[in-house]
Amino acid sequence: MPRVMPITTKDQVAPEHRPIFDAVAEGRGSVRGPFSIMMFSPPMCERVLNTSTFLRFQSSVKPKEGELAIIATAREKDCPYVWAAHVTLARKAGTREEAITAVRDRKDVGGLAPDERAIISYVRQLLRTNRVDQAIFDALKDRYGVPWVVELTGLIGHYGLVTGMLNAFEMAPAPDAEQLPV
Repeated sequence: MPRVMPITTKDQVAPEHRPIFDAVAEGRGSVRGPFSIMMFSPPMCERVLNTSTFLRFQSSVKPKEGELAIIATAREKDCPYVWAAHVTLARKAGTREEAITAVRDRKDVGGLAPDERAIISYVRQLLRTNRVDQAIFDALKDRYGVPWVVELTGLIGHYGLVTGMLNAFEMAPAPDAEQLPV
């Protein structure tokens, strides 16, 4: 049970903030999850929505790599909601089950494909130590380019915000969703 009743209907929002509610609903199908909490601060919600829309749907980081980074962030932040929401998207985007298992179970990534290994290691290092080894940074930079690494780092930071919001407000995934062991 979340710590506050999420905002999920337009009538819960002041009239002047309803366009923000509509923008979330239009882009996401409904107002749920982190946006149902962020709607308590509509100006913040609007700004996060714009960033989220860019990072998820317009970034040079393609869904296969982005979803892997998102579930790796969810694992590092022990966020069941983001895990449940994105592990299916990761599979649909083509993320291999071996990489998903390595992330979920915090396994060694040595046996994974080089791009999977680099993305997971980048997320783990950035979130565990606030630094990234030069070799991992260079592997991603050399494969994808500097703008891509900037956007990947932005995606990880964005999901740090989202996971923090969901964890602080104790938003749980649907009972029938794939659960993250925490």
